Amino acid sequence: MEHTHQTSSIKSLLEGWITRDELAAELGVSVDTLARWETLRTGPALARVGRRVLYRHVAVLEWLESRERGTVQ
Repeated sequence: MEHTHQTSSIKSLLEGWITRDELAAELGVSVDTLARWETLRTGPALARVGRRVLYRHVAVLEWLESRERGTVQ
């Protein structure tokens, strides 16, 4: 029973966060592109936990909005 409780606690702890693989799939870019953006500091804010890279949904949305351009006439 404790293992189930730990799993649900971890799940709720990471609620609102997605992995690099998940973000790459959502954006239609490669994981390597996201890694390059990290190196160039042009991608969305992220958190590293060991080798794991996590992105907050809110941070990704803010980053996307910052890249938004006005309509072309």
